[in-house]
Amino acid sequence: MAILKIARMGHPVLLRRAEPVADPTAPELRRLVADMHETMADAPGIGLAAPQVHAPLRLFVFHVPGGEPGALINPVLSPLGEETEDGWEGCLSIPGLRGCVSRWKRLRYEGVDTEGRPVAGEAEGLLARMMQHETDHLDGILYPMRMEDFALFGFTEELARAAAATAAVPRPEPAA
Repeated sequence: MAILKIARMGHPVLLRRAEPVADPTAPELRRLVADMHETMADAPGIGLAAPQVHAPLRLFVFHVPGGEPGALINPVLSPLGEETEDGWEGCLSIPGLRGCVSRWKRLRYEGVDTEGRPVAGEAEGLLARMMQHETDHLDGILYPMRMEDFALFGFTEELARAAAATAAVPRPEPAA
């Protein structure tokens, strides 16, 4: 296995639609998936799309805390309801920055694994957010393109400093 170079914002591979994977069982695809898992763990991250490692293919790998590592090839996502929620996101292709993005709260996902077997299920919370983020990469979309309020975008260190300062400020007690 190998650590792959991660494309950063500005590289053209991140702005184009990825091609469907023709043969999910191909040995070179399995090698790519293994290398992507190693790269994601080294970065570290919880998701990594193939275009982020200069492979314009419709697949991503993931390992959300508390869950099993996985790969989803030729994914299709569908919302389960209209409810969305705002949340902070970062990206291995946009190091050091975070932004607040609105995403579907719950979704259904479908695709195949590296054995060519169908994979389907429902996701919510961090898993649903990560799947939407990574699928956006397959469509040439970076999370800042989805942001509605750039006041909620900044360097990770500055945002953490601001949050800590706000938490340290004593709040007045309500009047009785």
